[in-house]
Amino acid sequence: MKYILLLCISMFVFAQDISTKTANNWATLPLKCIEQQYPNKLGQVLTSHDDLDLPQNLHPAFYGCFDWHSAVHGHWSLVYLLSNYTNLTNRDLIIKQLEKQLTKENIAQEVVYFSKKENYSFERTYGWNWLLQLQLELEQSKDSYALELAKNLKPLSDLIISRYIEFLPKLNYPLRNGTHSNTAFGLNFAWDYAVFAENTDLQNAISTAAKRLFLNDAAYPFHLEPSGTDFLSPFLEELALMNRVLNKDAFLSWGKKFAKPLFMKNFSWEVAKVSDRTDGHLVHLDGLNFSRAWNMFSLAKHYPNELRHLNTLAQTHFNAAIDQLNDGNYEGEHWLTSFALYALKQKNK
Repeated sequence: MKYILLLCISMFVFAQDISTKTANNWATLPLKCIEQQYPNKLGQVLTSHDDLDLPQNLHPAFYGCFDWHSAVHGHWSLVYLLSNYTNLTNRDLIIKQLEKQLTKENIAQEVVYFSKKENYSFERTYGWNWLLQLQLELEQSKDSYALELAKNLKPLSDLIISRYIEFLPKLNYPLRNGTHSNTAFGLNFAWDYAVFAENTDLQNAISTAAKRLFLNDAAYPFHLEPSGTDFLSPFLEELALMNRVLNKDAFLSWGKKFAKPLFMKNFSWEVAKVSDRTDGHLVHLDGLNFSRAWNMFSLAKHYPNELRHLNTLAQTHFNAAIDQLNDGNYEGEHWLTSFALYALKQKNK
């Protein structure tokens, strides 16, 4: 009994923050794959044989870590770790690697790729969302290296912002799945950057779309989650988005109609279980536990009187996935660090 109590206490403390040793360990995962070109999933539309090329030539900034979006949030992980753990052993190496990847020339080539007609919807909106999160992290950083990299990345971020503003009015129906194309998640980080950058055009585009697509939702059947390969909760991502675009009173009024059971002190939700972590799709469920955790941590912090009880459930989900980061399987190692770190960020905000 004493051992179990100590274990629970240590897990709680661990989730509050991570040690420098753990931060160093986690940094090795995105650092290891940032230049790992293969295996690689391009998601490319070919119009002729001239479009065939190596991933590194097509995406000189973001070609590692299996796919474009994982490379992007791998970069975010490294910037976040640099900003929050000043004693990283590989600090100079990480900065050097980021400077190598995020050059003005490499980002210009990424812009060229995105500017082709057939690539208009490339990484819409999951990768777009993470790119703006990376831009936000660089611009918020107090480290001298980050200013130049933020300037380098900005042309691609500006292109993505223009794509959001053009695309969102055309989206008649939201995508409510638990994977990459989920509409609510695709707007959450973009909103955060829009607020930070005081970009009212992007804020208006997101707010208008969110209210049009989700404001009439009620009695969400959250018991149907998760689907077999989810790494996002459509239920919680929608809540997170509406929390961003509505004021407190409006959110609570809408939220209690949309998610009445969530406001009950005895609300419970079983953690997602992974049967095979060597399966690149099934391991998504570890990511679901992290993303559920970050949303519940955030909601509990925003609404301590109404949703404080979600902290315990968030902790349970976080703990269910944390030991899997270094399991030696590339299927999860190339991306899960980002999800773990973002969950910690919301916990410690």
